Amino acid sequence: MLPITPSPSRQSPMRARRLGGQTPSTVDRDQAMRDYKLSIEYKHLKSHCPGGVFIVPSLDDVRLFHGVIFIRRGVFTNAIFKFTVTCPPQYNDTNTHPKVVFSSYVYNPHVHPETGEVDLKIPYPEWIQHKHFLVTALTYIKKIFYIKDFSDLSEEAKLKLPNQDAYNKFLNDQEGYRRRVAECVKEAQRSTYTSIPGSTIRFTEENMTHQIMRDLLAERFGANDDEANTSFDSSASSVVTKEGVLESIQRAQAGIRSPKTSPKLMPRATPK
Repeated sequence: MLPITPSPSRQSPMRARRLGGQTPSTVDRDQAMRDYKLSIEYKHLKSHCPGGVFIVPSLDDVRLFHGVIFIRRGVFTNAIFKFTVTCPPQYNDTNTHPKVVFSSYVYNPHVHPETGEVDLKIPYPEWIQHKHFLVTALTYIKKIFYIKDFSDLSEEAKLKLPNQDAYNKFLNDQEGYRRRVAECVKEAQRSTYTSIPGSTIRFTEENMTHQIMRDLLAERFGANDDEANTSFDSSASSVVTKEGVLESIQRAQAGIRSPKTSPKLMPRATPK
């Protein structure tokens, strides 16, 4: 009789290690380490995220982030585009690109007109583990809205741009390109307050809390140039601190106005 060889699923952890395989505990440990490294990347973004770009982790998936980008100049000025960043389970191993998808409609040569996906393999054909990170992807996302030409791309890369119609208009019909961009900017502005299901980033229209917080911040840190003629105390510190902002937010949420602007409390909703 031939000896019975147990199936891989029934082999002991010690035998699996001798054969060079991974035990369930090893796999879990490796995945936990990847998740931990990803959390470190996110923490790094607090001080290194590109200006105007914000992302917040999903409540249900540590590898899914909801983001928004505010465009401050150029043809996309005043646009507010929402997007998601999804990191595959093996991220950040070599050639495991994160997936960036705009939920807002974006008319841009770098954004697929139907799926909204940005092809990160165009700028980064090879995703290098110790060189490329979340901040790399976010920096590129911002860059595509300020590009003035495509001279840095190879002919092969130009042919791979997701939106060839936008690319051709950019080259041959600048007026038509700007018109289409203006349309997508207006569409993004109209949908600013439309919440994406499951998103951890939500916009709400201005209410009394926002007005109170603006008054408190202006009193504490000083008004800007447009508000120089207001009656706020000029001796207030102009140095913005995290603690000062958080205190102002807490006071605004509590409905407490600045004594110098109004001694009243913000009305509270009472249960029926």
